[in-house]
Amino acid sequence: MTNLVARTAVAVAVTAGLIGLSAPAYAAPKPVKYKNCTALNKVYKHGVAKLGGKDKVAKGAKPVTNFTVYTAVYKLNTKLDRDKDGVACEKK
Repeated sequence: MTNLVARTAVAVAVTAGLIGLSAPAYAAPKPVKYKNCTALNKVYKHGVAKLGGKDKVAKGAKPVTNFTVYTAVYKLNTKLDRDKDGVACEKK
């Protein structure tokens, strides 16, 4: 009986350890509504996008691709996406 308790305790400890390893290495900032693009770009240097957002640019121009995809922040700041391409405050 003692052996069963010991094995169960080890299994619980190993499982708890594995669950702890699956946590993300960083915590994303809490979604915030920003006053303007200057304020948003202080936190998200190249802008923020919803999932699937792509920078719309003039013919021959290179689109911004290094923006942060964070749908919750994008939804709070859709008014800052002037060209309605799914990326708010895109900046090279």
